[in-house]
Amino acid sequence: MTPLIELSGIVKTLKGQKEPRTILDGVELRVDPGESVAIVGRSGSGKSTLLSVLGLFDRPDQGAYLLHGQDISRVPERRAARLRSAEFGFVFQRFFLLKHLTAAQNVAMALVNGQGWQPRRERRRRVMTALEQVGIAQLAKSKPAKMSGGEQQRVAIARALVREPKVLLADEPTGALDLETGTLVIDALHAATDRGCGLVLVTHDRDHAARMGRTLDLRDGVLTERVPA
Repeated sequence: MTPLIELSGIVKTLKGQKEPRTILDGVELRVDPGESVAIVGRSGSGKSTLLSVLGLFDRPDQGAYLLHGQDISRVPERRAARLRSAEFGFVFQRFFLLKHLTAAQNVAMALVNGQGWQPRRERRRRVMTALEQVGIAQLAKSKPAKMSGGEQQRVAIARALVREPKVLLADEPTGALDLETGTLVIDALHAATDRGCGLVLVTHDRDHAARMGRTLDLRDGVLTERVPA
């Protein structure tokens, strides 16, 4: 099986200070279709930097990044933007919903850029399918002010899923939520793997991490797999 993602020897150094600091030091990572991976580590360990490299918002200084077996380590920004639109879905701790739009309209915004023109009926079908996948189709006409934090986060997940991404990258998506609501959000994220999507979850919550197929520790720039107890 060809991996969705394969990182080999990834190095990323933070410059602009008196002494450059290595954030990622020879990172190795493989994510297969339908696989879920949690990345844990203390604050400042480089988890968000790793996610930024995975999402093509940043480029590694050294090493290889393969997507579907093709090297995209140093693609120009125009191609990176096309790949982000076609291959990736992103979920963050902050919801980034537009307050004046309904849930359905917020999700539909993800189809505006990079997806090509689609008939209105097809757009609505995809939006409603995404909302149904996260269990909030009944909130399609609601605006963020009328939703709980967990409901808003599930709208954000639906917005990531509506493009039918191959890879879902989630950066502390439950950090602002209570335990019960956070569990519902993890349920919605994990369900995407049943459809073949690869999930990379950055989290500080050990219980949420334990629900993923694998848990990796990022420490001193090195990514290591945690052996189950």
